[in-house]
Amino acid sequence: MDDAGVIEGGDVLVTGETIAEVGRGLAVPDGTAEIDASGGILMPGMVDTHRHMWQTALRGLGADWTLTQYFVFYYLNWGRIFRPEDIHAGNTLSAIEAVDAGVTTTVDWSHGLQTVEHGEAAADALRSAPGRFVLAYGNLLGAPWEWTNSPEFRGFVERFGTPDDMLGLQLAFDVTGDPEFPEKAAFEAARDLGLRVTTHAGVWGATNDESIRLMWEGGFMTPGTTYVHAATLTQDSYQRIAASGGSVSVSTESEQSAGQGYPPSWELRRHGIPVSLSMDTSVWWSADLFSAMRATLSADRSREHLEAHSRGDTVVHNRLRAEEVVRWATIGGARALGLDSVIGSLTPGKKADLVLIKNDDAPALYPLLHPYGSVVYQAGRGDVHTVLVNGRVVKHEHRLVGADLAGAKEAVGRTVEYARSTMGEEAWQDSITPELPAAERIPNPYTYTDFDGGDERHRAQRQET
Repeated sequence: MDDAGVIEGGDVLVTGETIAEVGRGLAVPDGTAEIDASGGILMPGMVDTHRHMWQTALRGLGADWTLTQYFVFYYLNWGRIFRPEDIHAGNTLSAIEAVDAGVTTTVDWSHGLQTVEHGEAAADALRSAPGRFVLAYGNLLGAPWEWTNSPEFRGFVERFGTPDDMLGLQLAFDVTGDPEFPEKAAFEAARDLGLRVTTHAGVWGATNDESIRLMWEGGFMTPGTTYVHAATLTQDSYQRIAASGGSVSVSTESEQSAGQGYPPSWELRRHGIPVSLSMDTSVWWSADLFSAMRATLSADRSREHLEAHSRGDTVVHNRLRAEEVVRWATIGGARALGLDSVIGSLTPGKKADLVLIKNDDAPALYPLLHPYGSVVYQAGRGDVHTVLVNGRVVKHEHRLVGADLAGAKEAVGRTVEYARSTMGEEAWQDSITPELPAAERIPNPYTYTDFDGGDERHRAQRQET
């Protein structure tokens, strides 16, 4: 994913944490461990720029939720029941899931941190898990202008130490559009602490253009700001994001299913806004960025076709290509985090975050004619053969290396038992099967609504007609 483009029959030499050489027929120093990548695709580790990792503890619970039901569950009813150990459990399983799927860097948009003890649990899980992470500290039940300036949070930041490329630190909060702009104090805290901000923007019914205007007029739109979703903004807001150098994290499966707005990649392309990809939360979806790439490319093209058809036109050339979407999932994510000089491409001197896609037993990975097309439309998490993070092998021959998956599952099991018992069985079942709206079927004039197959009179009437 750099200027060298696609190298067929290539080698990558890793020394320690670093990519030492990339090319063909590289000399192999004595004692080097060799991994046969023939018949596969070697690519940079993928980067997920927005994922509520703690919610993995309730994986799949919200499969049939709307965004409103998600807000009611976490913000109004049950978000407060999560203990520090539940945050730790969800983060640990989520981290293991990420590297298993070839996602070597994940932004933990951790808005379940009600106390600094929750924050310590989140950070501890990320430090002990395989992978590269950024802890985006948030508190969905607190006012960001208060908790970002509290002595407790400032103490957490001091104990966290100097963020590095293995574990970074950001602030995660949203701007409601209140004309008083109370979030100003949170942005000032971020500036004082030297931390980037990631914020949900352009979310239908939650955050809008007023949020962007307040940020702009306050001077808080910076190149380091990530705008998550950004799906329902006007052109003026997109122009402000573009002018300030910020980037947008597109969560296509989330936007399509939950209702934040139509995935905005088409608008972002028009305005020249840098794009990265994300999976949002496993309470709905998984850590599978293959799925994100596929959904994003298809959604972008679908809109282009739909708009052309509405004008009576036909799209004869696709504007968005598979290669660009792979870039968003790799170097695009690295740029959004300010890590593009460190990760995101197979470039000598960068850190060795590598993913080998290879599955000799999968018919879908042969032949490999268009590597970008194969990554987006043919490959899946089950095809991830080997993963290196910072030069360390964390998955090989389709099996995790050094990860305590059993222990992570046991911890999450305890969280599930605790949450279910605390909520009560009725609330638990209601969460799994939310109310189903009544369906209204359009009357069909071509249907014999009064026809009875056993009624000779009706049969005769049909014959006469």
